[in-house]
Amino acid sequence: MNAINTLTKRLPGAGLLLSLLTVSLLTSCSRFNNDGSLATWGYIILALDVFALFDIFRQNWGIGKKILWAAIVFLFPLGGLILYFLFAGRGKSST
Repeated sequence: MNAINTLTKRLPGAGLLLSLLTVSLLTSCSRFNNDGSLATWGYIILALDVFALFDIFRQNWGIGKKILWAAIVFLFPLGGLILYFLFAGRGKSST
């Protein structure tokens, strides 16, 4: 029962992320402009990834779990970000 309550609390956030993902894919399929510079969507992903990495290392987890989540977010910028915010089981940070 507790797992269902946790899942229902995460559904609004998942819906928001899914709608942002859909909008971003409809407006731009690339994080880069034609001249090689980052597009606006690229800056948003970069900022969210940096936020996620700071959040990962603030958590009260073992070093193995922190490194695993950091590698997922680093190697898969958009997918890792979505996975982290949906399934990491984040709690209150230690600071």
